[in-house]
Amino acid sequence: MKTDRLIGILSVLLQQERSTAPELAAKFEVSRRTINRDIEALCKAGIPICTFQGAGGGIGIMEGYRMDRTLLTSKDMQMILAGLRSLDSVSGSSYYGQLMEKLKPGASDFVSGRDSVLIDLSSWSKESLAPKISLIQDAVEERRQIAFYYYAPGGNGMRNIEPYYLIFKWSSWYVWGWCLKRKDFRLFKLNRMEALRKTDLGFEPRKVPMPDLSNERIFPANIRVRALFEPETKWRLVEEFGPRCFEVQEDGRLLFQMDYTDEDTLVNWLLTFGAKVEVLEPESVRARLLEAAKRIVWFYEKGRGGEKTRNEK
Repeated sequence: MKTDRLIGILSVLLQQERSTAPELAAKFEVSRRTINRDIEALCKAGIPICTFQGAGGGIGIMEGYRMDRTLLTSKDMQMILAGLRSLDSVSGSSYYGQLMEKLKPGASDFVSGRDSVLIDLSSWSKESLAPKISLIQDAVEERRQIAFYYYAPGGNGMRNIEPYYLIFKWSSWYVWGWCLKRKDFRLFKLNRMEALRKTDLGFEPRKVPMPDLSNERIFPANIRVRALFEPETKWRLVEEFGPRCFEVQEDGRLLFQMDYTDEDTLVNWLLTFGAKVEVLEPESVRARLLEAAKRIVWFYEKGRGGEKTRNEK
């Protein structure tokens, strides 16, 4: 937007003694002619912008001019910039970078280079995640439905939703919206989406309930697991559940007790520990792990590759 760009240009000129039209054009991803028009607009608004000829010349602001920044303290600004950097880590555009430029004008003692909070919201799938976030943001603002192929435990298929909120929770990104298939509000994980697109269908905003994202609501704990872990797994237990999730036994093993939500997820998690865990209860989980262990032994005893295995049946 032009207003955003004008404020961004002003912020840059407040921080740098000189800049040039080509430099500003590259920074804000517009043409040099557009920058010249923006400079003219700033001059008409009363900003004392000057041009300097010769070597080292360019565009600058008259010495002594500065913006009023008394409403924000240095700590306030550091926290705001930390939040903007976190959003910039998953942004597919230069918007948040330009927004940071707007908020940093003035003296160097106001925004120091010693950033104490650095947040990166990206993931291994950043290249595919950033375009999804950008598209959903646009769809929310434009009140347009989005369509995507969704991979879910209950089955895969196409979904059409009215998007309302982008949410970062449990180290992942989600969209909260009205699902036309389920006729209800649902939470969809961006990493499970494929072929995401905006549709031509608009929608009238509904009365949107704020999503209940409490762990108790999303992950109701109804399975009590008791297991003995080998001492070398302690770092994982602490990282995932905290230092009070186990009791050290006389033989050095760790008695782990926790309420879990889903048996499939629990079994898959326990399998990642291999032979370094023994489940005491529930019995159903013990039985499933035993069956999984038998299948693994069968795969490897029958030889390498699925083709050989099939031939030997």
